[in-house]
Amino acid sequence: MAPLSQCLVLSLAASAAAFSPAGTATTRPTSAVPKTVAFESFGFDFAEDQAENSPPQLLGEARYKQWVATTNDNSFLNRQYNVVRRVRELDLLGQTAELGILSKLEKNGVDLATLESILPKLEELGALSLVANNQQLLINGVAPLLVEPAPLLLPAVAGALEVGPAAFFGLAAVLAGAEGYLVVNNVEVPFVGLPAGAIAGLLLVPLAGVAAAAGALLGSAKK
Repeated sequence: MAPLSQCLVLSLAASAAAFSPAGTATTRPTSAVPKTVAFESFGFDFAEDQAENSPPQLLGEARYKQWVATTNDNSFLNRQYNVVRRVRELDLLGQTAELGILSKLEKNGVDLATLESILPKLEELGALSLVANNQQLLINGVAPLLVEPAPLLLPAVAGALEVGPAAFFGLAAVLAGAEGYLVVNNVEVPFVGLPAGAIAGLLLVPLAGVAAAAGALLGSAKK
């Protein structure tokens, strides 16, 4: 009985020691968690200052473009949209002549003298200065949007000129109505969740303005 009682006493003592606060402190190793603040540089000192780890010719967009131009004459970064070449490749002048767009413009009262009379007004509004100061943006950003779909747009323009200013005002109303419908009904882009009115408005609103301006120009110039 003595050995059995001694074993029981030792087991109880070991259990008490294991579940005591001191026993818990001794059985659980404590490790210090470093409190490091993470930045975009991942904590590296050399990644915080560009001037210290980057060549001077790569700092800034203008310097970088100049450096790329010295390494590749036909780089995508400095490449300009060739408007004249694309107009020739798409045969836009031939299509314009075949559709009779110039004659239809003259029928609506828009001739070379009318276009020349508009230039001073555009200069007063600052439109010509805006174009002159943003040539790169217009050539590489706006010109492709006008030239590339031109083969599909020219027949529609010819048909609208045949009808007259009412066609352009009607197009402006349709575009404005579509934008209003998207905004009022809170339509969202599928799978993305972004408001369709804000996204489509980047295209619909300018097109509606251009169509309304074209209708107003034809209406004022028509004799």
